Amino acid sequence: MPRYLKPVIFLACLIPLGRLVWLGFHSGLGGNPIEFITHATGDWTLRFLLITLSISPLRKLTRQYWLIGYRRMLGLYAFFYGTLHLMTYIWLDKFFDVHEMLADIAKRRFIMAGMTGFALMIPLALTSTRWAIRKLGGKRWQTLHRLIYLSATAGVIHYIWLVKADLKKPLEYASVLGVLLGYRVVAWMATRTKKSSVAAAKIEVAEN
Repeated sequence: MPRYLKPVIFLACLIPLGRLVWLGFHSGLGGNPIEFITHATGDWTLRFLLITLSISPLRKLTRQYWLIGYRRMLGLYAFFYGTLHLMTYIWLDKFFDVHEMLADIAKRRFIMAGMTGFALMIPLALTSTRWAIRKLGGKRWQTLHRLIYLSATAGVIHYIWLVKADLKKPLEYASVLGVLLGYRVVAWMATRTKKSSVAAAKIEVAEN
């Protein structure tokens, strides 16, 4: 893994936040700043989720195995922007009014989908450390971190239900997610087929 890349990518991931801060101080957030921030942080949450999911396929297809070293950082940035997205709603939009938020959640299904997606990211963020990997064990940790598939799916559904009319952008995210999940299904089936072939070959050798 090129050592200089990690701090460069780390800082690059902060550019969307820096842009929001810059626009905020230069009256560039439009007529509805809260809506602008909400959409921007939501978009970047989904983008980082999809980028995180793309690391494994890219690593295998390109044989650039060092890419795996960036997956955890990118996943944490997805959680970071998801937290900003949620806090924009709770703080700037609803001013911590619990009753209004509960009424909003009950009335608008897209909020429930978004909350679900964020809730599924919490255990992923909490177990992103090397200590957690050792404590849980490799297989259990991998099983837990498959929640990212559900989180990304909930995020896409959240976006589709939110916009209702102009579905171009959320459907683009859905297409990318579909390709990434489809790749994993094909890879899983190929592995199963290979294992079955090996097992059959061993049985045939044993019988002969």
